[in-house]
Amino acid sequence: MIGRLFNTRPSLLPRDAGGEAWLAGLIAVLCFLACLSAVGAVSADRAAHGWARQLRAEATVQVRPRVGETGAEAAARAAQTLAGVEGVAEAEAMDRETAEALLRPWVGDAVLPDLPIPHLVTVRLDRTAPASAVTLGRALAEAGLDATVDDHSLWRGEVERAAALITLLAAAAFLLTAGAAGAAVVYATRAGMAAQSGVISTLSLNGASDEAIAGLYQARYGLLAAGAGAVGALVAMAMVAALRFLGGAEGVTPALPLAWSDLLILSPCPLLAGTVALVAARIAALARLKRDH
Repeated sequence: MIGRLFNTRPSLLPRDAGGEAWLAGLIAVLCFLACLSAVGAVSADRAAHGWARQLRAEATVQVRPRVGETGAEAAARAAQTLAGVEGVAEAEAMDRETAEALLRPWVGDAVLPDLPIPHLVTVRLDRTAPASAVTLGRALAEAGLDATVDDHSLWRGEVERAAALITLLAAAAFLLTAGAAGAAVVYATRAGMAAQSGVISTLSLNGASDEAIAGLYQARYGLLAAGAGAVGALVAMAMVAALRFLGGAEGVTPALPLAWSDLLILSPCPLLAGTVALVAARIAALARLKRDH
C-alpha cells in the first residue's frame, strides 16, 4: 500500500515544489516549538517535584528564648528536644554566622551586625515517615519552649501550583502549534486542489471516488508533514542534548533540569505531525470535492 502511494503520487498529482517546501519548513518550525514546549513542561514538573520533596523532608523552627535564657541556649535546647522525636532524622541549631551567610546576598554586609536575626533550628525529617508539624510543636511545648514550626507546606503548595500552571501552558502551546500545522495543511490542500482542478476532474471521469482522490492528498501531505516533523524533532533533540551536555547533571539551570530521557519524549513528533496532516488533508479534500459536485 505504501509503495503504491509513492508510485502513484508523482504521476497523478502534479507537484508544487516551491509551495510544498514552504509548507514543510513551516511544519518543521511548529514541530520544533512543540518539542521545546514538551521538554519545558517535563523539566518544570521534574524541578517542582524535586523541590517539593526537599521541602517535605525539612522543617524550620523559630525559637523565642525565655527570661534569663539566651537565644543560643534556647535553640540548642530545642534542637536536642526535636532530635529525640520519632520521624526526625537530625535537628541542628543555626548559629548567627550561618544565618548571616544566608542573608548576606540579600541585605549586604552593612546592616548585618545590627540586624536582629531570629534563632532558628533546622530539622531534617525521616523521608519514609516524617514527623508532622503538629508532632514537632507538641514536643516543643512539652519541653517548655516557645517556638513556631514551619513545615514549608505553603511553599510546597506554591511550587506545585506553579508546576501545574507551566504544564497547562505547555499543553496549550502544543495544541496551538498542532492547530496551526493543521490549518497550514488545510490551506495547502485547498490551494493544491484549486490549482489541480483539471487533474481532479480527469480522475473523477475515469472512475476515481472522492475517497480515493482525498487519499492521494492524504498521502502527499501526511508524508510531507511526517518528514518535516522529523526534522523539527531532530533539531530540538540536538538542542536539548547540547544543553544537557553543557549544563551537567542539572541541565542549564536547576529551574529547568534536563535529562537524557527527555529525548524519548520527542520521538513521537513525526507520527503526530503526520497524523494531524492526514486528518486535516482528508477533511479539506472531501469538503472541497463535495462542494464541487
